Parts: sequence; structure tokens; C-alpha cells
Amino acid sequence: MLPKSLISLQQLYALAGATTFRLGATTSHRELQYFNLINCKKGVIMKLVVQRVSKASVTVENEVVGKIDKGLVALLGVGENDTKEIADFLANKLVNLRIFKDENDKMNLSVQDVGGKVLIVSQFTLYGDASHGNRPSFISAAKPEFADKLYEYFCEKCAEKVPVQKGKFRTHMEVELVNDGPVTIILEK
Repeated sequence: MLPKSLISLQQLYALAGATTFRLGATTSHRELQYFNLINCKKGVIMKLVVQRVSKASVTVENEVVGKIDKGLVALLGVGENDTKEIADFLANKLVNLRIFKDENDKMNLSVQDVGGKVLIVSQFTLYGDASHGNRPSFISAAKPEFADKLYEYFCEKCAEKVPVQKGKFRTHMEVELVNDGPVTIILEK
């Protein structure tokens, strides 16, 4: 718990580089502000790379563990400070993302609207940071035990709305897909 006297809102925003003031001043809210602003500054957020596909599959040790026809492939990266609330937001965003063509050839339909499926693959390498050298650092990625639980939770939330297939966590996977478009969207929260 952060004491009220520890940091003012103005100091908090200065730390995070923000220029507007719209937050409350209660202790619990202040803690949340500090947590969110520092994590945003560090770039620690859940990451999702979404591809519209005509078909896709995931193979582990020569066995297909997940396969879909028309739908979305979602590569999910879980950060060290991600939460179920963030997973809820991105799961809802994923299943409602309007990137399928309607009768007027406009991207206006979601995977739900077209009766598609979602193939969700965990991918900690989305947190690869190669800004200081040529070998990526994955320090911002969540630890495997935590990431696995949040990955499974994310898959369950998506499965409440659309059929879901999955990769296999913490294994070497071969992901094969036909990107339809191509359409690739990056979602972060």
C-alpha cells in the first residue's frame, strides 16, 4: 500500500510522462494509478497478434493439437503484470473484432458473425526486446506458471463466445496458416 504522502498526483504523472490530470486521489485509486502508469511506462502489457485465416493448425511432436478452418489465429503474449481484467478486455476485443468482409466487401463482421473459430497460441517471444543488442531479452514476459494460468483463462473467456482450438503451452509448436487478405492486427492492453 502506498502512503498518500509518498507521491503526489503531479509527481506520479511526471514519472510516467503524462500531461493530463483526470484521476482521483483515494489511496486505493492512487495505488492503481501508480501500478498502471509504471507498467505502461515499462511497456508491460498483454500482447495479441491476430491474423484472419482461411485455415490454420498447430502441430506438436508430429501430432496436430489444434486446427481450424475460417477464423482467427491469435498469438498471445502474457506479461509479468497482466491480470484477468486485461485478459477479459482482450478476449472480448478478439471475438468482436470486425475484420471479416460483409456483403459490401467492407471489413465489418466479427469471427462470431461469420461462424468462424479461433486458434489461440501462447507466444512469450512477443515480449522479445532487442533494443540493446542482437539477442532478445524476455524479462518482461510472465513466468511460465502464471502465464499458463492466464493463457488458459483467456482461452476459456473466448470459448464462451466462439469455438476455440489451442496450441500446447511450453512446447515447441509448428504453426501453419493461410493468412486471408493478408490481415494482421496487433492488440495490446
